[in-house]
Amino acid sequence: MLKIQGLHKKYGNYHALDGLDMEIKNGALFGFVGPNGAGKTTTIKIMTGLLKPDQGVVELDGKNMLTDTLDLRRRIGYVPDHFGLYDNLKVSEYMEFFAACYHLEGFAARKRASSLLEQVGLGERMDAFVDGLSRGMQQRLCLARALIHDPELLIMDEPTAGLDPRTHLEFRQMVWELHEQGKTILLSSHNLAELSELCTDIGIIDAGKMVLSGSMDEIMERIYTSKQIIISVQDQMEKALAFLKESPMVRTISICEKDIIVGFTGDEHRESELLKQMIEAGIPVRGFMREPGSLESIFMQITDHNKEKVVLSYEDESGL
Repeated sequence: MLKIQGLHKKYGNYHALDGLDMEIKNGALFGFVGPNGAGKTTTIKIMTGLLKPDQGVVELDGKNMLTDTLDLRRRIGYVPDHFGLYDNLKVSEYMEFFAACYHLEGFAARKRASSLLEQVGLGERMDAFVDGLSRGMQQRLCLARALIHDPELLIMDEPTAGLDPRTHLEFRQMVWELHEQGKTILLSSHNLAELSELCTDIGIIDAGKMVLSGSMDEIMERIYTSKQIIISVQDQMEKALAFLKESPMVRTISICEKDIIVGFTGDEHRESELLKQMIEAGIPVRGFMREPGSLESIFMQITDHNKEKVVLSYEDESGL
């Protein structure tokens, strides 16, 4: 298990990480997501030993990885978002070079490299030069490189960015096959739909803190029980907001243009009751529609600070 506790990192006065806590269970395919500037890249750099935190602990199976970076390199494989390929090498030479970095040489290195290249679909490209490969093939090569020492944990930062649809699907299948083989994988991506379909666990980071984390089943259950209702009213916005704030089934309230977006935890019967009560209270409801829940919708609820500010501003002005 990878366990992160109380991770802090500042760049000047900017808090990139502000007490981050995070756990990845052995064998999990963990989707790591957050808005730009949330701290994902900083977290990954610390996890891979490329950056030191100001404070905090990173443990892999109970061992502090911040104090033993050599062991860290042996146990973690890393596919960065920028690859740093060696253009003047052939594919086979490239793999053997990185095998040597992990003290794997000779026949054992060639055998391991050949096996991995076959696994990622580059078995017939061993004599090709790296700079002659397409972006998708280079991506596959970087995955093979990260697996050369058979790491326990594979960290992938936006591995499918910039790939064409076919290569994207093929790469995604390779990731799933690695998971089925027992690899623990952290997959950082902005593609929320892909993460919801592929991952067993999800962590959402915002402003340097983990704001939501759990198994995909737990997250989907939360999505199901946290439906968003879009309500449109004819004038009397203040009255509608005051009414909704008093409802025990309303978890969050935000405003998007002239609509009220409500995070609602009740069932369909409770929704009907809410609409009925609003009409009986004299609120001129023009529209009342439940939005289907998704990972995207809960991500927006958690990380969209602009909407929260609109509500707070509106409340201040209206005196609610």
